[in-house]
Amino acid sequence: MVQFHEHIITDLLEDSNGGLVVTSAGLGLHKLISSLFLLHHHSNGCLLILSATPPQRASILQNYENALRSQISGEFPNLPSEITSDLPANQRLSLYNSGGILFITSRILIVDLLTHRIPTSAVAGLVILNAHSLSDTSTEAFIVRILRLTNLSLYVRAFSDRPHSMVSGFAKAERTLKCLFLRKLHLWPRFQVYVSQDLERDPPEVVDIRVPMSTYMIGIQKAVIEVMDACLKEMRKTNKVDVEDLTVENGLFKSFDEIVRRQLDPIWHTLGKRTKQLVSDLKTLRKLLDYLVRYDAVTYLKYLDSVRASESFRSVWIFAESSYKIFEYAKKRVYHFGRSDSGKVRLSKTASTKKRKLNDNKKDEDQSTSAESRVVLEEVLEEPPKWKVLLDVLREIQEEREKQASSGEEKDHLGDGDDNGIVLVACKDEYSCMQLEDCTTNGSQKVMREEWEKYLLSKVQLQALPKRNAKKAKEPKGIGVLDGVVAAPGKKAEVSSTSKQEHDALLAAASEISKRINKDIVGEDDNQKLVDDGGSVKGKGKGKKKKGSAGEKANNDVAPEDKAMEDGCLNEVFLRKHDQGPDAESSRETKKLPPVVFYALESYKKILDILKPSTIIAYHPDIAFVREVEIYKAENPSRMVKVYFLFYEDSTEMQKFEASVRRENGAFESLIRQKSLMMIPVDQDGRCLGLDSSNEPQSIISQNLITRKAGGRREAEREMQVIVDMREFMSTLPNVLHRKGMRIIPVTLEVGDYILSPLICVERKSIQDLFRSFASGRLYHQVEMMSRYYRIPVLLIEFSQDKSFSFQSASDIGDDVTPNNIISKLSLLVLHFPRLRIIWSRSLHATAEIFASLKSNQDEPDEVKAIRVGVPSEEGIVENDVRAENYNTSAVEMLRRLPGVTDSNYRAIMDGCKSLAELAILPVERLAELMGGQKAAKMLREFLDAKYPTLL
Repeated sequence: MVQFHEHIITDLLEDSNGGLVVTSAGLGLHKLISSLFLLHHHSNGCLLILSATPPQRASILQNYENALRSQISGEFPNLPSEITSDLPANQRLSLYNSGGILFITSRILIVDLLTHRIPTSAVAGLVILNAHSLSDTSTEAFIVRILRLTNLSLYVRAFSDRPHSMVSGFAKAERTLKCLFLRKLHLWPRFQVYVSQDLERDPPEVVDIRVPMSTYMIGIQKAVIEVMDACLKEMRKTNKVDVEDLTVENGLFKSFDEIVRRQLDPIWHTLGKRTKQLVSDLKTLRKLLDYLVRYDAVTYLKYLDSVRASESFRSVWIFAESSYKIFEYAKKRVYHFGRSDSGKVRLSKTASTKKRKLNDNKKDEDQSTSAESRVVLEEVLEEPPKWKVLLDVLREIQEEREKQASSGEEKDHLGDGDDNGIVLVACKDEYSCMQLEDCTTNGSQKVMREEWEKYLLSKVQLQALPKRNAKKAKEPKGIGVLDGVVAAPGKKAEVSSTSKQEHDALLAAASEISKRINKDIVGEDDNQKLVDDGGSVKGKGKGKKKKGSAGEKANNDVAPEDKAMEDGCLNEVFLRKHDQGPDAESSRETKKLPPVVFYALESYKKILDILKPSTIIAYHPDIAFVREVEIYKAENPSRMVKVYFLFYEDSTEMQKFEASVRRENGAFESLIRQKSLMMIPVDQDGRCLGLDSSNEPQSIISQNLITRKAGGRREAEREMQVIVDMREFMSTLPNVLHRKGMRIIPVTLEVGDYILSPLICVERKSIQDLFRSFASGRLYHQVEMMSRYYRIPVLLIEFSQDKSFSFQSASDIGDDVTPNNIISKLSLLVLHFPRLRIIWSRSLHATAEIFASLKSNQDEPDEVKAIRVGVPSEEGIVENDVRAENYNTSAVEMLRRLPGVTDSNYRAIMDGCKSLAELAILPVERLAELMGGQKAAKMLREFLDAKYPTLL
């Protein structure tokens, strides 16, 4: 444990109530929490850990075991346990009473608290992770409020390592403290005195390598930034967003989408399609910048193809002035396409130029077999510049180690003599790790060729897919060109290129690879010999060349190697390819590389303490990982640690890294100012009052009730009860209802989500859930069940407080009923169920007020009866079935199971005939009228008239 961790723990222990700790990313927060576990004793009660993600839980457990191993030899007593929904209630109770350390989800804990399955006196404290995600309506705040009411000695320690998230919104830090009933805010940035002293006392040796980007990479980056800037300027014209936030630097971070969307959500329904699309486009452009420096040229081109195919003409950015450069440069990093005139390759021009000359090219197709003019597909396969630098660095490390081993300096280099010789390479994701590992093992050129062949094969697979609207003309009318992009109304752009000849050439090259793979399966031994000999077109699928004419001409172009060598242009193409010579050299050089372990930063595994490497290469620099390396070196001062940073020079990668440091420092400066100004209400004992319901203004309804009574005297209020389905604790509405003074009874309900009284049943739907329920038909069944068992079925449609209180803009609402319109679906639902009541709620707090008003003149619901609703008894009888008073429910259920009978026509059948016996003798014509179609009627008639099979 680093020394400043001890200072944090000391500050936390000063206040018996606990505190909120905000640290910089990567400062060993999990080690700090595991150190706090060592101070816990089971005699004080159990310690509950909330809001821990699976990677965080694994990291904390690993650090805790390491800390115990250094103190205790042998088996570890009382290791932390995890409480899941699989554990029965009696086992959970025994774990609560054991006084151990327990990882538990908020949903399980709040249900156990409300059902009194856990004695609150048995809880010593709470540790809450990811405090930046909390709010006053979150389940964690609900848990803390219940425990604080009955357990005054409880301590709460909350942690966050995302300071920029703690400054989003109005007084976020202050509100988080209040909802957790805390007074102390502990800020530990990287520039804090104790932190900087510990980490800079003996820093690791750092080598900063700036890798120049290729010409095409620079062009793509410049074009994407220009397009992003154009989109931001377009968004500024809306006057709906804070202009200060709309910068390219902010656009490099994921939180930029959240910032823009949070500002636009309240007026989202009033925005035009263009503005909504701009928000999505900015996200796509950020990915284009990120993937440019992260992935190889072929993978990047493949992603661009998918973007062009999926977004096509919906996107605004794709028609910007510089957008065509992105596609052109990305293509040129992989291959060149052009004509060969007398043995010289003339590369293709821009897409617009080729489109304008399309008719001329078609005239020349018949003459393309001549040697003077041929279509050539020349492979480029530009390798990422970082690949070569990484291999050079690894070879340099190995050479240094060999020199030190020969000169006897190995012990001095190893420091504490515990080096395993492993070089750790940190990448952003698992895909990069696997690709770099393949690169160091097989050579970079082989990796690029494999990616290139996969790319071409995907073209063949895409071509083989069944096409829709095959009867339409192949060449649609109204083709237009905008900045090099062909715009055809009603048709998507070509996935690979605007040139049909270029697309055909790629397919031809892919077909050759497919043939070669099929031949490999049949005769693997012969193919292996071809690969070993090298230079063979058939064996490796290299040197693909295709004319824009018929298939047999193309086969003549690419078939024999001797013909390829005779052709001047093809000979030039072959010579410029990555052939076996450099690959062989790379494979020989890889033997000199040291042992390498590739680590994905997105996996969140704390691998430094496991591997204990002396050399670390940050292939994709990340600010959190940099701090982890600093912590690792501070904990191992005797070990020599050398760190290589690989940056693309003048790239957005470097800009994003530097901006993340400035952003974090700015967030801490804002938190320091807030801390000096915030006001936390406390009681006489110095405890935080929090966001208590007693401090909230009295509701308008209750005020009016008092003024209408003689003398204004308040009667003793009865405690309101609401029966809540277990699944509803995923939402925050039970928390808000509890703050309004209602007693929450969690049970498993078969019908409805909230039972307000013996007569009122509520099915709550958020906007997203409403659309999904209509699409799946689930809402229809839920409303039908409510109407069957309750006199007043209610559908509650709840909007978010920070979003628009509208489904769609008024201009989008038509006069006619359409199957895809949400308003039409709701209208049809009310027509089918006349007793259904729909309640529109603007927010959670509005819902609580509505529930209170609905319950004002109603009896309290019965928990036992609510649980039994919809559940048949042993005899198969369902109690309190309102529908059974008017319908023969058994006959209705049988009717709905007949072939051809659906949810949309069974009521018409019930209205048209009195019994199943009458239904069985109806002619097909009458059935077609009732069932709404001849097909369904014929299906039912054939079923009813089918003979019973007999055994002869």
